[in-house]
Amino acid sequence: MSSPVRKAVIPAAGYGTRFLPVAKAVPKEMLPLVDQPVIEHVVREAVESGIADILIVISRSKRAIEEHFHPAHELEAELQAKGRDEELERLRELHRLANIHYVWQPRMGGLGDAVLQARFHVGNEPFAVLLGDTVISTEGERPLTRQLADVVESRGGSAVALQEVPLEKVQRYGILGGDDLGGGLIFGRQFIEKPRPDLAPSRFAVCARYVLSPAIFEQLQATPKGKGGELQLTDAMAGLMQREALHGLLFAGQRHDIGNKLDFLKANVHFGLKHPEIGDSLRQWLRDLLRDSP
Repeated sequence: MSSPVRKAVIPAAGYGTRFLPVAKAVPKEMLPLVDQPVIEHVVREAVESGIADILIVISRSKRAIEEHFHPAHELEAELQAKGRDEELERLRELHRLANIHYVWQPRMGGLGDAVLQARFHVGNEPFAVLLGDTVISTEGERPLTRQLADVVESRGGSAVALQEVPLEKVQRYGILGGDDLGGGLIFGRQFIEKPRPDLAPSRFAVCARYVLSPAIFEQLQATPKGKGGELQLTDAMAGLMQREALHGLLFAGQRHDIGNKLDFLKANVHFGLKHPEIGDSLRQWLRDLLRDSP
């Protein structure tokens, strides 16, 4: 058994080079999915998982993330004066969503380094990590972070989300191999960051969501820099699993990687079709576009 998962960390300090030039001034985490920035989707997943204490790891040029969740008193007064009550309540809800804190990552040193910045905020309890540029849809299911928290709270150790990928793509991901416990749960035995296909222990790729034991901080400090000269969270987890359990959970749902241009556009279509104001019109436009395309 483990303590309840009460805190979440959202790494959002990266440069977003795949979205240059727009990412030079606009954090990729603030790119919109219709009318809601990516980071808001991620925060809402944490909140819907029962986690209201959230630390966002940012860097220079990421202040827009702070401003998004901060009260905008002048704008709220303007909306109130014009009787735009629905929009006013939508804005006010943002700064009531959660207790959000921020810490700066001094330099880009990898995901492991970003997580290490959360050590003093997290303390000695398990915590969730949600990548700030990835939105997870679990239609009709509990949020993915909640599913991972349930695994850790009942079994201890740490847990990661997994998706099965084609063998030729394993070298893009951290890959977990282990014993099948049933129900989509894997007991981890081997964890490799971006292995060659012939060295991959499975085709189960880590998928942007983690619930970690606080022992990860000590392990990160003892882990040498890995690929790209960066501190890899996967390397630290591979070391930690030698003394604590690591479970992988194959989940039913869809991953939207907003750091990728094509997937960003696909995600906007996905969420646009579900949007109550524009969904029907967008669906009809897409039908007309496909019908008229050569």
